[in-house]
Amino acid sequence: MTAHGLFTAHVPGTSLLHRMPLWAKLAGVLLVGATPWLTLSPWPLVCVSVALATLIALAQLPVRLLARSLRSLLPLLVVLLAFQWWTTDLAYAVRVVLGIANAFVAAGILTATTPVTDLLDGAARAARPLRRLVDPEVVALTLGVVVRSVPWVAGAFSDVRESARARGLDRNPRAVVVPTVVHVVAFARSTGEALAARGLVDPSDPSDPNDPNDPNAPEGLVDRPTETPPVTDGQ
Repeated sequence: MTAHGLFTAHVPGTSLLHRMPLWAKLAGVLLVGATPWLTLSPWPLVCVSVALATLIALAQLPVRLLARSLRSLLPLLVVLLAFQWWTTDLAYAVRVVLGIANAFVAAGILTATTPVTDLLDGAARAARPLRRLVDPEVVALTLGVVVRSVPWVAGAFSDVRESARARGLDRNPRAVVVPTVVHVVAFARSTGEALAARGLVDPSDPSDPNDPNDPNAPEGLVDRPTETPPVTDGQ
């Protein structure tokens, strides 16, 4: 599938940002996300954008990944900027748009400079205080499936759209939506089969009325083998 920006996979490196612990990166992402609520001027957000660009350069992350990530978000940002400018004023609209863009890029930097195993281990550690309510390993597994699935679905949509455009069908919704749904369903089935093969899904319901090994199943609902009477000579 087509690569989909900073959120696709870990980009190996030896920079300070790569070596930084996960908790520090998460704190930085939260601080970037909270910046629009801590200031009434767009200039601090502009400074944050410059700082994020500097971090991308220091971490030697490919600029094309950043451009591909922002390209998918750009239509939404343009619409949001126009709407906020129309309803309030330009300064507030710039604050909103820069805040969303900065948070998006900061999260992308986090996923690009942190191995998936570290993200899953961090999720499992964060869920351990709630182990009486949820299984930390299940939380980590769920996060892993989401991290793997979202870029895959986005890449599938991009590939289908490019294929439809090559055939002159890019304006036909069915030519894009139907193949994408087929790919997503196939991906979901293969993921479920992989989890089942590793014993990571719930076992079958023990009260299944069609289960011949269930002692509690109703007598008339279980398909039991019929006994064939013995055949004797002369009969």
